[in-house]
Amino acid sequence: MGFEELSDEQWKFIKPFLPPQPITGRKRADDRKVINGILFVLATGCRWRDLPPCYGSGVTAWRRLKKWSEEGIWEQIIESLRDSAYHDSKFSMETVCVDSSFIETKKGEKIPLTTATRKRKVLRFMLV
Repeated sequence: MGFEELSDEQWKFIKPFLPPQPITGRKRADDRKVINGILFVLATGCRWRDLPPCYGSGVTAWRRLKKWSEEGIWEQIIESLRDSAYHDSKFSMETVCVDSSFIETKKGEKIPLTTATRKRKVLRFMLV
């Protein structure tokens, strides 16, 4: 899967969720460029410091990702995207699949007998 920058339609969807530019002081770097940089790093797996210069500073992108995550902005975008897809009949809750697996272990639990038995049989064959 290759990386693609935000389309104009995607940008129009995301833009209202972003905090406004500060009234006083220094303005933030271009939000669209920074978001494309964040998506580039997440899609390609490169290091933040290896972010191509066309997306701005990797430090800026990382800080923006962290700050907006803490403020819940990404969660708002995802929820709105889900709701929009549901209302447009592109998403359905009729079929839901949850996949998980876990193994519960207790402190001090002994090795299962089946494992110990198999090991003993292997040792017997080796000794014979």
